[in-house]
Amino acid sequence: MMLLGSMLATGLLVAIAVWFVQRSLINGLARYHQAFHQLATRGLGEFFLFLDPAQVWIAAVMVAGMTALLVYFLLASWLLAVFTGVAFLSVPHLGMHWFRRRRLARCDQQWPDLLMGLAGALQSGSGLQSALRYLATRAPAPLGQELSLMVREQRMGVPVAAALQGLYQRVPTEATGLIVAALVIASNSGGSLGALLEDMAITIRERLQLAGRIDTLTAQGRLQAVIMTALPVLLGFVLNFLDPDAMAPLWGTTAGWAVLVTILVLELTGIWLIRRIVAIRV
Repeated sequence: MMLLGSMLATGLLVAIAVWFVQRSLINGLARYHQAFHQLATRGLGEFFLFLDPAQVWIAAVMVAGMTALLVYFLLASWLLAVFTGVAFLSVPHLGMHWFRRRRLARCDQQWPDLLMGLAGALQSGSGLQSALRYLATRAPAPLGQELSLMVREQRMGVPVAAALQGLYQRVPTEATGLIVAALVIASNSGGSLGALLEDMAITIRERLQLAGRIDTLTAQGRLQAVIMTALPVLLGFVLNFLDPDAMAPLWGTTAGWAVLVTILVLELTGIWLIRRIVAIRV
């Protein structure tokens, strides 16, 4: 009787744990779906890619599911399959953040040349709005796309200050904030804006050159983070290919899962520390 009672109690606890984990996974997936939909709606609009976020979500789920099944068939480990599926499901989210940072960096790189052109147009006698319209049609993407959108907003009746603030909201960088503030002040009070824009272009170009030198000097630290992350994963797959019997306890036992979780936590901690060390702001 005592053995039967213990078995029933254990089964009840296991059922409750499974129900709790399942409920947490469902709720977490629903929250991630909502956050993904909001990020995709905003992010794809920023990239001027007019795609349906629902279709992007379905494609991401299908790719994650097929990848998880492939890992399960190759390694016969449902833990690695679930982990791989979750990792691939987060790839679009991380990818949009990466592309957004890269787009903002390209905008900052294009500002000096555009400011020099705007300063030359103003010094030759053109007005601010006409100079912006002229440059918007000739500036390359992505900054040219943002300027063209700002010009279209002005044509629809949006005030210059509001259109410039909209530009800063879409391109929230320090350089854009300084330029928008200068243009708003100049549009309200007038004054010699050409010389100011030339000085700002020189300052932004020098700042970008300094940031480039810092990135070059910290490239070794970032490479160490990549190697530190990839080496244990590659080593695990190689050892599993060479001696699958010896690696089987790592994939199929509770102690092995605990070791994998510990490795993952240490890997993420090391990556975070290295990124904090090499993240030098200019």
